[in-house]
Amino acid sequence: MSEPRTILCLASFHKGHEFLREAKAQGWRVYLLTSKSLDCAEWPRESLDDIFFMPDVDKVWNRADTIRAVSYMARTRRIDRIAALDDFDVETAAALREHLRVPGMGETTARYFRDKLAMRLKAREAGIAVPEFTAVINHDDLREFMRTVPGPWLLKPRLQASALGIFKINHPDELWPRLEQLGDEQSFHLLESFIPGQVFHVDSIISERRPVFAIAARYGAPPLDVMHGGGIFTSSICEHGSDDERALIAANAAVLRAMGHVRGASHTEFIKAADGTFHFLETSARVGGANIMDLVQAATGLNLWAEWAKVELLEAAYKPHPLRREYAGLLVSLARQEWPDLAVFHEPEVVVRIAKRHHVGLVWHSKSYARVMELERIYLDRVKRDYHASKPAPAKATD
Repeated sequence: MSEPRTILCLASFHKGHEFLREAKAQGWRVYLLTSKSLDCAEWPRESLDDIFFMPDVDKVWNRADTIRAVSYMARTRRIDRIAALDDFDVETAAALREHLRVPGMGETTARYFRDKLAMRLKAREAGIAVPEFTAVINHDDLREFMRTVPGPWLLKPRLQASALGIFKINHPDELWPRLEQLGDEQSFHLLESFIPGQVFHVDSIISERRPVFAIAARYGAPPLDVMHGGGIFTSSICEHGSDDERALIAANAAVLRAMGHVRGASHTEFIKAADGTFHFLETSARVGGANIMDLVQAATGLNLWAEWAKVELLEAAYKPHPLRREYAGLLVSLARQEWPDLAVFHEPEVVVRIAKRHHVGLVWHSKSYARVMELERIYLDRVKRDYHASKPAPAKATD
């Protein structure tokens, strides 16, 4: 009997449990490499053949040290696949694949799923609508951009996740002090035209360069406003058969094709401008955060983490199991209470109550789009009145 094949999973943050469980269920040997600061976290150790820890500062590992450590591990352990379970692990996983010559996404392709400048250039090259943008490299180019592209603009980190580190620039005079503060880090940013509008996301499973599952959803307040304005995070599945859903599914397929995603998971964001045009904002090679996996599972029955593992590891063609085509909503907010009483959200549609210190979080499900939207309005009002708290946006990712 042949030995089981081995997958090494990188997780600098505490996530991906269902990926690990499914990989083990598929008969693979599963190794987890995670941050030393997470050595006491509740990982699904029953699904792990071994767990290794990297010294970290704010969940960041030294790239060269990681390559050396995994290469040392590989002296006695054969590694057949490498999976990055968090956005911040994508480039490290790609570098390890290149170094060890393990199949999968390499460094060039990984750049399109991490670097906001690279992905915008690639999208524009493919004819996909994107907000006007420029690299923060040559200052004369910046002056010309601000002269010809009306403000306001967004100064964005190229390699951060979510809305972390984004600053709104209303006048050219506001940009230069900000760049002075960034110093030698300024080239790791881009400047982009600010487009007001609704922000949407499409969450996908990709097999052999084709999205075999994709679902579109709409954020309530844009994530930028939530993170920097202290708002409440909500998302809801788009109405099936609507013009928005059709446009988003098509745009998402075009983005993933342009970026060269072969297999895995993806979370992609778009903004709908006043004229109805969808503009590509960013994409990723991972499952969306902020409990979006729970939102998708409530509406469809599909667990994005588990299906991603199947795509990565199955030796046959992948097909998702029959799915529900229903609706769900998601709400997450900071709370004034240390452990809010979520039992008061007693409606039968509530399927997930997110237990997290100083947070209130819910996922609800219905066959009716109108009912999901009605509950979103009810819960927003209730949370604003009885629970909501806010604090300044973090400088770095925290979970």
